Amino acid sequence: MLRYEHAIAKYTRRGVEAGRFFYVPGDRDEVEFAPGSVQQVCQPDVNQEIYGVPEYLSALQSALLNEAATLFRRRYYLNGSHAGYILYATGEIDEKDTTALKAALKASRGPGNFRNLFVHAPNAKEGSLKILPIAEVGAKDEFLGIKNATRDDVLAAHRVPPQLLGIVPAQGSSGFGNPLQAVDMFFELEIAPLQVRLLQFNELVGREVIRFRERRLMASIA
Repeated sequence: MLRYEHAIAKYTRRGVEAGRFFYVPGDRDEVEFAPGSVQQVCQPDVNQEIYGVPEYLSALQSALLNEAATLFRRRYYLNGSHAGYILYATGEIDEKDTTALKAALKASRGPGNFRNLFVHAPNAKEGSLKILPIAEVGAKDEFLGIKNATRDDVLAAHRVPPQLLGIVPAQGSSGFGNPLQAVDMFFELEIAPLQVRLLQFNELVGREVIRFRERRLMASIA
């Protein structure tokens, strides 16, 4: 009775000669597999670029931008719904008062990178204190745009219909269509090619080791 096991691809390396493979864990000496005992089905790997890299890496920056937008928005609310402000003082103000204002603003630094600034213009005409918000309108307008754009990038990289991920359609839109048809389309375009690639292992070893059950179309069942 034969048993097939997978070798950890991260530490498995091809030899110069065909059919020779080595286990190279990094912290120990390499060990050679018995010649001809390893069959390889090439797949992308994040640890090396010899066989390509996963396609989702193209959307990695979009995912990070999505995370940054969420963190910024949270800090924005914790900071009082503003991204910092400029305290603009005009007229003659006692030096002790300006020093105290500077110390108070420095101690009241908001979360993240939000900072408050103090500007004193003693020779200005008006004698008053003004608070000028920084980028308040921009912070409100850009958040949803960034979240939607980066979400679309991630979905396109994974090629998964949004209704299969539980994403709610935008208000006022016509929706995503029949979810059962989306399941069938996703299976035919994404899952079936992966199954065909794995079934190549049967041809390599000369016996049926991997088998997938036949799948009925979800739309026809409904």
